[in-house]
Amino acid sequence: MEESEDVPKDFIKLKSEKLSVDEVSELVISPYCGAVSLFIGTTRNNFEGKKVIHLEYDAYTSMAETEIKKICRDVRQKWPSVKHIAVHHRLGVVPITEASVIIAVSSPHRAESLEAVMYCINTLKASVPIWKKEIYEDEYSWKENKECFWANSEK
Repeated sequence: MEESEDVPKDFIKLKSEKLSVDEVSELVISPYCGAVSLFIGTTRNNFEGKKVIHLEYDAYTSMAETEIKKICRDVRQKWPSVKHIAVHHRLGVVPITEASVIIAVSSPHRAESLEAVMYCINTLKASVPIWKKEIYEDEYSWKENKECFWANSEK
C-alpha cells in the first residue's frame, strides 16, 4: 500500500447503541503508524457518595458533529503526523461500566497520539454540546462539565 492510499481520515459517530472499543481502534490502524492511543470514558457506579444507576446523554447532534470536526482539524494542526482520528460518543442510556465515549488516534510515534487523545477528550468536554444526566437511586442530576466554557462564563 502506498502512503497516498492511506490518507488521514476522521471517524465521528454519535449513536444510541453500545460502543465497541475494537471497532473504534480498528478504524485508526495504519501500516504507517506505530502507535494507537485510546481513551475510553465509562459509567461509574458512584458520584460524591451517591449510588449511580446509569447515565443518560443528550446532544445537539449536528452542532456536536461540527464541533468534533473542529477538534480533529485542531489536532492535525498541532500534531501533523497524526494519521487517523476516531471519536464515538454514545447517546441515551449508558449502563454502569459501559463506554460513553471512545477516542482513538494513530500516529507514527506514541507521544503525538497520546497528546492528541488527551487534547480531544478535554476539548470535547469543554466545547461540544453533549449533556450528561446522572440517575441515582432516588433522584437525578444534569451534570455540568467544569471544563465547559459557556457554563463558566456567567460565574
